[in-house]
Formats: sequence, C-alpha cells, structure tokens
Amino acid sequence: MSALTWAVAAVVTDDTGRVLLCQQGRGARRYALPGGRLRPAEGPVRAALRDIRAETGWDIELIDLVGAYHLANPPGEAAAGRAGPPPDVLVHVFRARAAGVRPATDPPPGCRLSWHFPDALPEVVTPLTRAAVTDAAAGRSGVLRDVPCGPAGAPPAATLPVQEGQPAAGQGGRPGAGQPPEQRGEAAGSSVRP
Repeated sequence: MSALTWAVAAVVTDDTGRVLLCQQGRGARRYALPGGRLRPAEGPVRAALRDIRAETGWDIELIDLVGAYHLANPPGEAAAGRAGPPPDVLVHVFRARAAGVRPATDPPPGCRLSWHFPDALPEVVTPLTRAAVTDAAAGRSGVLRDVPCGPAGAPPAATLPVQEGQPAAGQGGRPGAGQPPEQRGEAAGSSVRP
C-alpha cells in the first residue's frame, strides 16, 4: 500500500430522494459526491459538515455512515511528475439530507451542482460515487469496500459488492458479474439496477 489519505464524502439527498452531485470544471469532468480531505486533528463528522458546505453551499444533516471505501490505485500507476505512486485514499461516506430547500451560501466556482435520482445517475461518475450511491439507495450501512481506480479515462472496475455464491469477474465467473448492466455493455433495462 502506498501513502494513505483520509477523506469524507456524503450521499446527500433532498425530499424527493435525489442525490446531490458535483461535476468538477477540470480534467475528466466526472460527477462525484461532495466532500474533501480531513484536516490535521479533525474527525470525519466535522470534516464532512465543513467540506460539503464549503464545496456546495448546502448545510446538511448527517444520518449515518454508509461505509468506509478504500480507493486504491493499480500497482505501478504513477502520475506524471510524481516521485512515487499516488496515495491510496480511505473515504468515510455518510448518508445525509439537505437542511433546507436551498443552499445556505453560494457554492464556490468550479463545481457544477446537480440533483439526480439514484437509479438515473449520469454515465460519467467516479467509481466511488457509483458504489456509495448504490449502497446508500439499498439502505446499507457499515459497508467496508475496496474501490479500484483505473487510469484516467478508463471505465471503472467493478464497484458493486460480490454477492455470496456469485464469483467476481476474473475469478472464474462470467465477466461483469455483479456490475450494473451499463458497465457490462448491456442496456440498462436488461436487469433491475440495485
């Protein structure tokens, strides 16, 4: 394992059940959950409240912990200009609801906010976002999960849990087992999406 960075994020929902996502204005412009890194001597709860308000302008109410997600970079993947591999990230993902009907402050520039139903997420979401929203929508709490991060622009690796008795791709099972249909190259309507 390389160096470890601690971060927080939240699956923030409104009264209709939609999830708040942020599309960053740089790079691949993928949608992601709001959140950020912990500061020195700061706990995950305080960091989540601070980071999400700073990034989105929304005050939130934390409900519970969806889970702890370990984002690992493939071995040997080093970003250009870095002396070593990028750090692994451990993200505490909370379930939260928006406090109020509008943001408490204006969000800073650089993050385009939008609301999405969990079963209709944009195609370009981070692997962490897809896994955490799926877990939150299914009512899961206390999830512990590794979320592989592929090279920039590569499709995300399997981010859904492998069900008992269902082998993961590359482990003797059929490719894509346990993945949403769109990650298997199938039409989204071909099976029920969790």
